Amino acid sequence: MVRLMDIAYISNAERLAALRRYDILDTPPDGAFDRVARIAARIFHVPIALVSLVDKDRIWFKAREGLSGVTEIPCAPGLCASVVCQDQTYLVTDALQDPRTRENPLVVGEFGLRFYAAAPLITHDGYRLGTVCVIDREPRPAPKPEELAILEDLAGIVIDQMEVRLAARLTLESLVLAEGGTDNLAHPEALITICAWSKKVRIDGEWVSFEEFLERRFGMRVTHGISREAMRRALLEWKSKSAATSSAEATAAD
Repeated sequence: MVRLMDIAYISNAERLAALRRYDILDTPPDGAFDRVARIAARIFHVPIALVSLVDKDRIWFKAREGLSGVTEIPCAPGLCASVVCQDQTYLVTDALQDPRTRENPLVVGEFGLRFYAAAPLITHDGYRLGTVCVIDREPRPAPKPEELAILEDLAGIVIDQMEVRLAARLTLESLVLAEGGTDNLAHPEALITICAWSKKVRIDGEWVSFEEFLERRFGMRVTHGISREAMRRALLEWKSKSAATSSAEATAAD
């Protein structure tokens, strides 16, 4: 069950603001996150794997492998809520014997949870937003340290994907502002078409990755996550160069 100190962290305003900035809650299924859940289930040989995000009073599942018909549960019985209150991997090998979980409704009830392992989703500025977790309805031996490290790496991949999507959205907003001001924010699709499913960008009649779009359109090479400020600086530099080029061309034409 969720402890009082856990509730304080879960409902912390700064943590919730960090969660909201990614604009990911209640979004449609996404192939990249679904793939992470499938990989986790295969590596640990378990029937259920989830990518979860812990909101103020609910745990919402961004990706579900082996769990159909459920998109969220309340925080109170959810083990994921306890995971986000610590930096380390959370492990329960036999939930009926573990004092942390033996009275949990997910354990003693119809769901019958017995084994649970989860790595927290930790943002680059230190907020814990959710988990990548694997679940079995039978007790299991403790995974090896290297297996738990894989779970942590999968959690890192989820955060990287969230950062890429955040950078894409902020870049689009910055690009719209750079090319036409705030009025264009109401109709950004007039400038750029982005697929809601794959997050690819349509350019010259072709769907390309966001990174390739940046390289083609602005000559930028992306090797890792882009911060909002770095992207704004790059766009301002591009706008300045574009204005200078246009001015030079106009002068030459005269």
